[in-house]
Order: sequence, then structure tokens, then C-alpha cells
Amino acid sequence: MSAPRQAAPAANLARTVVFAAFIAVLGIFPGFYLGGAAVPVVLQNAGPLLAGSILGARRGGAATLLFLALVAIGLPLLSGGRGGIAPFIGPSGGFVVGWVAAAVVVGLIVQRSLPKPGLFVLLAANVAGVAVDYLIGIPYWGLVIGDLRTAALQSLVFLPGDAVKLVAVSLVAVAVHRAVPADLTGSARRATAEG
Repeated sequence: MSAPRQAAPAANLARTVVFAAFIAVLGIFPGFYLGGAAVPVVLQNAGPLLAGSILGARRGGAATLLFLALVAIGLPLLSGGRGGIAPFIGPSGGFVVGWVAAAVVVGLIVQRSLPKPGLFVLLAANVAGVAVDYLIGIPYWGLVIGDLRTAALQSLVFLPGDAVKLVAVSLVAVAVHRAVPADLTGSARRATAEG
């Protein structure tokens, strides 16, 4: 009985690292700019949502934080091969930092519906995650360019793409929770009980 307890921290660490790597892999897809916005539309912001949906708040947030730490030390892991401190202080900096909060919020909502969160819960959780990212990203963007109204209006170009991404993430997460409820969600439930 002691062996599983000793294996759990290593397994949780492995999952956290794997999801950080997954977020990095999503950066292979380049971002693009719509409507003259200074912030690109990227696929990579789906990674933190999926991390929170599958790993829960603590490990999903940790995976996203690990990814951002690697970016901050200079690894070019963000979409478009960006790395270092510059992405955090530019117009998209608030959105990037907001990924951690998004993963945590999604994870907290999903953990409340374990062991088998349904599609409705996952959709609601991911809508909340995207909303939190916007609540951090848009004011920061407005601060950088000196115009909150323009930042808010230009952020509207993200809505269709983010809607598609959060639906896709929710569908994937439902499938994962059904396939391995005792594995990923079980460990997330234990993390909730311990935290």
C-alpha cells in the first residue's frame, strides 16, 4: 500500500511536465493578427484550458506556470518562436500571464463535478477560463497601448476562435475523463481533498 503513495507524486509531476510540453508543442502553430490587433490569435491558449480540464486546478496551474517559467528564461516556446521577458511586457503579456489563472479556474470548476464531469460542466468551466484570461489580458493590453477601449474592441476578434477552441477542449476533456476516470480525475480529486 505504501508503493502507490510513493508513486503518486512522481506520476503527478510527470503529468504536469507532459502538459507543460503539450502547451509548448501548440506553439508550433504560428499566430496571426486580425483586424489590426496588436495581439495575435494563437492555438496555444487552448493548452492551459485543457490542462485545467484534465489535471485540475493545482496541477493544471503548475503545468502552465512551468511552461511560462521556461519561456521567461528565454526558451522560444510561445507561438511564433517568442521567448524571454519581452512577451510578458508587450501587448499580449496579460493574456499570457492570464493562462495560469485560466487553468486554475477551469480546474476548480471541473474538480467540483468529479469523478465524471459532463460536457456542460466542461463548457462552463472553459468559458470561465477564457473570461478570466480576458479580464487579465484586456486591461493589461489597454495599459500598454494607453487605450482600454481600443484594446477591448480589438479583443472581439478573438471571440470566434476562442469559442471553437473551448468547445474542442471540452469535447477532448470529456473523452479523457470517460476513458481514464480513476487515473487523471482520481488524482485530481485527491489533490482537491488534500488542498
